[in-house]
Amino acid sequence: MTDVRGKWALITGASRGLGYQIAVFMAKRGCNLILHSRAIQNTEKVLNEVKALGVEAYSIAAELSDLAAVEKMLNEIEQKGTAVDILFNDAAVQIAYRTEPFTTPADDFTKSFIINTTTPAMICYRLMPKMIERGFGRVINTTSGIKDDPHQAGYSASKAALDKFTVDLATVVDGTDVTISLVDPGWCRTDLGGPNAFHAPESVIPGMVLGAFVDDKKSGRLFHAQDYTGLSLEEALSKTEK
Repeated sequence: MTDVRGKWALITGASRGLGYQIAVFMAKRGCNLILHSRAIQNTEKVLNEVKALGVEAYSIAAELSDLAAVEKMLNEIEQKGTAVDILFNDAAVQIAYRTEPFTTPADDFTKSFIINTTTPAMICYRLMPKMIERGFGRVINTTSGIKDDPHQAGYSASKAALDKFTVDLATVVDGTDVTISLVDPGWCRTDLGGPNAFHAPESVIPGMVLGAFVDDKKSGRLFHAQDYTGLSLEEALSKTEK
């Protein structure tokens, strides 16, 4: 199991929902954190919580639909001298549920792909080469198991594209100590998932973070977070190995 104590993780969408769950869990394991949200004040609560757990942390802001803002955010991290060891591309957007799928506007696809596919890819392209240079890195991209639902076509297509991007990029680093994986949290009661979703946000732990702790040099895997609900991290890793 990878020891994350003293390492730095960037979590997009860290102020609430699944990103918040990831942040608190990683801090409890001694991992330092860069907490992203659209506005600095959004992460004030989680920043105070993780610092109280004894780790270093700071907040950073960017609108992920603005690629120039994303580049500025990454520049700021670099200027601070932070070497990002672990990346959780967790933030996403679900534009709308279209009751008439044949009237889905093109904008649903444009907005979904920028935030859910293009921005995570650009962050990977910026951070992974330095991980490779240092000989260690973990990238965990959050996907979705949504299928057979044309009412959310922009969202589901953008996540399918993220899957393809991740699996293809995995071939570059497979067999090294820089790994990239996917995690499907299941349908959770978050701002994105809505109040009628099957699962509580807490149920994604420890499944959402397994990609940060596996140390078998395998890339391109998909972890289903709900398969590990109620397990300790150690038990979840053991199940993964089997």
